[in-house]
Amino acid sequence: MFVEEGNKYLIGNYARYPVSFERGEGVFLYDTEGKRYIDMLAGIAVNTLGYNHPILTEAICEQAKKVLHVSNLFYIKPQIEVAKILVENSCGDKVFFCNSGAEANEAAIKLARRYFFDKKEDRYEIITFEGGFHGRTMATVKATAQPKYQEGFEPLPEGFKYAKLNDIESVKSVINEHTAAVMIELIQGEGGVIPAEEGFIRELFSLCKEKNILFIVDEVQTGIGRTGKLFAYEYFNIEPDIITLAKGLGGGVPIGAVIAKEEIAKSFVPGTHGSTFGGNYLATTAAKVVLNEVLKDGFLEGVQKKGEYLKKKLKEIGLNPRGKGLMIGCPLPEDKKASDIAAKALKEGLIVGTAGGNTLRFVPPLIIKEEEIDEAANLLKKILD
Repeated sequence: MFVEEGNKYLIGNYARYPVSFERGEGVFLYDTEGKRYIDMLAGIAVNTLGYNHPILTEAICEQAKKVLHVSNLFYIKPQIEVAKILVENSCGDKVFFCNSGAEANEAAIKLARRYFFDKKEDRYEIITFEGGFHGRTMATVKATAQPKYQEGFEPLPEGFKYAKLNDIESVKSVINEHTAAVMIELIQGEGGVIPAEEGFIRELFSLCKEKNILFIVDEVQTGIGRTGKLFAYEYFNIEPDIITLAKGLGGGVPIGAVIAKEEIAKSFVPGTHGSTFGGNYLATTAAKVVLNEVLKDGFLEGVQKKGEYLKKKLKEIGLNPRGKGLMIGCPLPEDKKASDIAAKALKEGLIVGTAGGNTLRFVPPLIIKEEEIDEAANLLKKILD
């Protein structure tokens, strides 16, 4: 019934599976008929602490009894507390809150342009990378250097140049007097879970410093412990000028954030940018719990360990995993389609994702246990065999 009603009343912009979930526990979801699924997708890298996490659930319920929203005309205590945690655990100084990754990246683009406007420099172009993904607003679709996301929405905003990931010469070829910033995912999620090479990132960062180009890291998917560090940039010994966050920050409650160096953040004065719902009481209450849990002693080390264990199990069943922590992709041979494997897995009670380049994507809740990884690997082996 829900499938027919969904098709009748919802705009059909999603290729939905004919399943509806009504509850979850840990890394497991249960559909309306009571069938159990092990979730290796986590709402696409969103449900950091899994389902029905006792501390997160209690905090959300308690906050809901008090106040959900007042607007950013007022100081919001949990928003300030979350900003403090993010600043104290990053290379940034100031935080802006919004509601999604696309909004965070849109804000970062605006902030970069406004920064150079304030400096009276005619610099407005943003360099992004082929295979990347930065969102679905008009500007972030343009920032996403993949034609399939842009088709039918032209004319798109101007001011973007594209380079090739892990190719410093391609970056140099598009830099000009109008270049304001480089925006990059350190692991391309939608593009196929493709990591940037350490040497390339170091060289790119040095080039940006030399040319006074802002370095923006899109950590929408890699951030908040997903790779085994709070932020993926920590693996590269660099300090981005701007960091964007969303997905896992709220543990399932919509929230996005921009962390910026103070000199750059100063360009957002009252009236230059804003968000009605951004950083509201409910979202930042959830984010505070998520951050406190992820920053507990041993948690991030555990993500790294479980990521290596998942890679080991995937190799044992004949796959070739890549990625860091619990952000892993497995490219498939031409005779196997990732979308077909994902559909078959769902029937067997296993939820996996897909990404560009015919890749299976694994981004489970960070609280997953090794025995649950074993269960997922055994189900996947059955499907692949």
